Amino acid sequence: MQALWSNQVLWTAVFASLFAQSVKLVVYYAIEKRWEWERFLETGGMPSSHSATVTALATGLGMTQGFGSPYFALGAVLAFIVIYDATGIRRAAGLHAQLLNDLVEEFRVVMQRGPEPEPLKELLGHTYLEVTVGAIIGVLVAWASFSWI
Repeated sequence: MQALWSNQVLWTAVFASLFAQSVKLVVYYAIEKRWEWERFLETGGMPSSHSATVTALATGLGMTQGFGSPYFALGAVLAFIVIYDATGIRRAAGLHAQLLNDLVEEFRVVMQRGPEPEPLKELLGHTYLEVTVGAIIGVLVAWASFSWI
């Protein structure tokens, strides 16, 4: 258990995720002028906490094990897959959910009846800007974490 608590690479990645989620709250407040605390636990939005987490992980592995190590390669490939998924498949699923929600609402208005279904979650994926900012956060958090050793 001691090894888990002293795993700096792990805790750096966790901190990067929590930091990015906190920034997401501030960005939402800056745009909407109100706090929405649920945003802390949601996927999607600015910045990408998934990108921050995996880039902090990969950077931490590179800084501790060497950027030529198989550990860094594993972290970098994982980061690529997560970021690709966030900007591709998850983003497309969010856009589909938005379209379906709009169609269901139009149908309800036209028919003037029917139950109001729970809307599908639309904020799933990320734009390229959101993953880029998340990745920068991850690298900076890892750099700060491992530069202070």
